[in-house]
Amino acid sequence: MRRILVALLVLAATPAIAEEKISAVDLSVRTAMTFKVNEGVLQKLLPAGFEMNSPAAGPAKGANLAITLIDYLMVQDPEGKSLPPRSTVAMNIPSKKTATGEPVGMVIGGFILEAGVPGAYFNFGAAKISVNRQSHTVDGKSIIDETWDIKANDGSALEVVLQFERGVPARGKVETKIHSAAKPEFYRIYKFEQATDVVRSASMGLDRATRFNIKASGPKLAPLFDGTQQVVSITSVPYYSRTIYIPTM
Repeated sequence: MRRILVALLVLAATPAIAEEKISAVDLSVRTAMTFKVNEGVLQKLLPAGFEMNSPAAGPAKGANLAITLIDYLMVQDPEGKSLPPRSTVAMNIPSKKTATGEPVGMVIGGFILEAGVPGAYFNFGAAKISVNRQSHTVDGKSIIDETWDIKANDGSALEVVLQFERGVPARGKVETKIHSAAKPEFYRIYKFEQATDVVRSASMGLDRATRFNIKASGPKLAPLFDGTQQVVSITSVPYYSRTIYIPTM
């Protein structure tokens, strides 16, 4: 079950097979949402040699798109020097290599503060990102309120409002490999520990979200959110500690 919850966020988990070197270490709080959207639109965003590979089980069963809202608390380079923690929105398609069937995560784009463009995967657009998160606890019951407001330079906009009662997070460790749709041969290896709290899952019949609203518009988002999209899952990740590796030749 723990592996299923972890797979919800990265949508692909494979062991690293190449020599590696540390690229960065970071700590963040995340909100991960998965959706079922127009497959024809998504397939056009995948590079040649890759195809969609939706989870067949677990909280994100049937999802073909993940959007992760990332609020970085700390980022360090390989020598331990602090780097600017920039709020980020990452969009990922669960994929596999057509030739081998190897499952991989495929980052198709996202949004980041202008100083971080084009991002680690070479396809993130500049945006102003506002995050407001509050926690109210009485007699051991915690209510979390989150609002994310993203306004990109290209006219794309994303607004997410979420309120839910905190459950008991599940701890997990995992290693995963994520490719870039802009440069399919490039990938990063994540080795991380996290705590995941599945707030909503259609396949599990679970819903602790007392309020959820998402508005998406503009050139990058409107084709995906055309009115036919379905919310598959929402997962809160109050703790995400990651070491990032890149392969060496």
